[in-house]
Amino acid sequence: MSIIFVGTPPFAVPSLRRLASAGHEISAVVTQPDRPAGRHRTPRAPPVKLAAEELGLRVLQPESLRDARAVAELRALAPEVIVVVAYGQILRPEVLAIPTRGVLNVHPSLLPRWRGASPIPAAILEGDEQTGVTIMLMDAGMDSGPILSQEAFTIDVHDTSASLSERLATASAELLGDTLPRWLSGELEPVPQDGSQATTSPLLRKEDGVIDWRMSAPDIWRRVRAYNPWPGAYTALDRELLHIWRAWSLDVDSSAEAGIVGDIDEALKATLPADIAHVAAFTVQTGSGILVPLEVQRAGRRILSADEFRRGISGLIGRRLGGEE
Repeated sequence: MSIIFVGTPPFAVPSLRRLASAGHEISAVVTQPDRPAGRHRTPRAPPVKLAAEELGLRVLQPESLRDARAVAELRALAPEVIVVVAYGQILRPEVLAIPTRGVLNVHPSLLPRWRGASPIPAAILEGDEQTGVTIMLMDAGMDSGPILSQEAFTIDVHDTSASLSERLATASAELLGDTLPRWLSGELEPVPQDGSQATTSPLLRKEDGVIDWRMSAPDIWRRVRAYNPWPGAYTALDRELLHIWRAWSLDVDSSAEAGIVGDIDEALKATLPADIAHVAAFTVQTGSGILVPLEVQRAGRRILSADEFRRGISGLIGRRLGGEE
């Protein structure tokens, strides 16, 4: 039984390793080409390529799977199944038709909720209490194929997209390792999705991270969590970029206008969870409620806890965040 594995980012690596450790015959690993990265724009290999090379697997890096030569190369491998985990390109019908047992896709949401490019940030932004992992048979639509298996997980109030992605990557690998042999042996019957329940998560843009302090504190707090690690939730202090990487929301208001930095007293600190109260050092008034930053970063500098940041900047209290970024 031959498998072609298709994936690119760190999220896909546990799934590749899980299939390899189970002894499946992986005839090739398809991933994105090396891309320039860093200050010197040095070509950097995708995480899946590095893992595949470590495992001694053949790596293919076509610019696009729309290319006829790339499609012909996959067809010549005659795979029984193709497994796709966060590849970064839409597969055309001619690719979907190659494997005899179909193309399995690992998607980090409880489909049909949060189809699309950014399901993990979308779940946090919406305030969902749970999300999960779905393994489905791909069709020509966007994440609309029939479901083979699912597993649900609670979203913790401290979860960011980074931490939730790490958990779901591990869970995806285990669910895939259980689902693939059951699918190939005929145990599983694909279940059509209920399209009437579908929601869509769009591709994130850099400008999505701009904080509008007129929004409510819970809304801004969810954005801080959802946009960590990218694009980051950010504002401006004296026209200088300021990222807020961790924060907490409190349902209290000061008399200040939205965006004004306020002090935090011991009584207010006592209302915070014990594991974060020690780093809280200031607040920001929002349209409703206050946000308590916990980790911040000025442009070109390292991430600081809120108390470190306040000690390093004079006259912070009373200043306004926002304006030109």
